[in-house]
Amino acid sequence: MAAEGEYESILCVKPDVNVYRIPPRASNRAYRAADWKLDTPDWSGRMRVTAKGKVAFIKLEDKVSGELFAQAPVKEYPGVAVETVSDSSRYFVLRIQDDSRSAFIGVGFGDRGDAFDFNVALQDHFKWVKQENELSKSAQLGDTGPKLDLGFKEGQTITLNIGQGKKRDKPRPQGSGGFGLLPPPPGGKIAPPPSPGSSNHNIIPQTGGTVTGCLLELDSSNSNTVVQTNPSSDLWGDFSAPASSVPPPSRPQNTTNWIQF
Repeated sequence: MAAEGEYESILCVKPDVNVYRIPPRASNRAYRAADWKLDTPDWSGRMRVTAKGKVAFIKLEDKVSGELFAQAPVKEYPGVAVETVSDSSRYFVLRIQDDSRSAFIGVGFGDRGDAFDFNVALQDHFKWVKQENELSKSAQLGDTGPKLDLGFKEGQTITLNIGQGKKRDKPRPQGSGGFGLLPPPPGGKIAPPPSPGSSNHNIIPQTGGTVTGCLLELDSSNSNTVVQTNPSSDLWGDFSAPASSVPPPSRPQNTTNWIQF
């Protein structure tokens, strides 16, 4: 029986149920509802299925007053307390008990859905009972079984190998050699660079004037060197002529025209 102090929960309630007096079973074969007087039930009322602890109770009560007609304590399902019949899914055989005696009666539902709900309510309850039993057994085995000791023993050490990350090679900057300058076109004239001693020179090529260069002496801090080229000479040369026929650029004859400031 259920322990004292446990609360009672309701698993299922069905308002219409019929109770039949069944003949004693002569052999081990299953019960058959066809052997009962289904047209004339011996009692009609309400069924209420409750649970107190791990025990379920099937209570047959009066519809109006709620007076208890009979109850069947169920400690396991399926079992001897609740049995199905072989010829219908709406009828069951219950073993009802009181303080001093017990008897077997037949119960039936008018609707097949009510019989299904009654069956599922008992199955769910005893599925929960099975899980509780397994948890309690595992808890007991865990307390009595050997415990895993993960602590360090005296003098025991461990070694951790932490690998250093690989250094990534920095990308090397590309030198100016990768981007070569194009050579000057053939036949062109390039003015000589200014003297290293001069601080600020502006070389302005002009297309007009005489053949010789004209140098103008200006301020020592800001001097302008004017170079006059031959107007008859093209700056880029003749592209139509082959490279071998183009004469080499002429060098200035008089190097004294460059004045250092």
